[in-house]
Amino acid sequence: MRSSYTAWFAYTLIFNSTKNKGTINIMGADLMMEKTRDSVVGGTGDFFMARGIATIQTDTSQGDYYFRLKMDIKLYVNVMKIIRFYE
Repeated sequence: MRSSYTAWFAYTLIFNSTKNKGTINIMGADLMMEKTRDSVVGGTGDFFMARGIATIQTDTSQGDYYFRLKMDIKLYVNVMKIIRFYE
């Protein structure tokens, strides 16, 4: 019988609003009941080539099959996007 769970996750967050359009890709290990720091490894649209850190923590879980995550995402500045904006 397992006493703890761990997993490797790859997330794609999709944004489709009037403010932001595109995706953010996140990858890393999730130790379920511990706070982890995963990597933002890319994106599309407004988040093209996004890089950063996503702090992910399990907010709640019910049994072995349902869980809800809480994410805090900090993105680094994409210098090329700023240069294109001013051209």
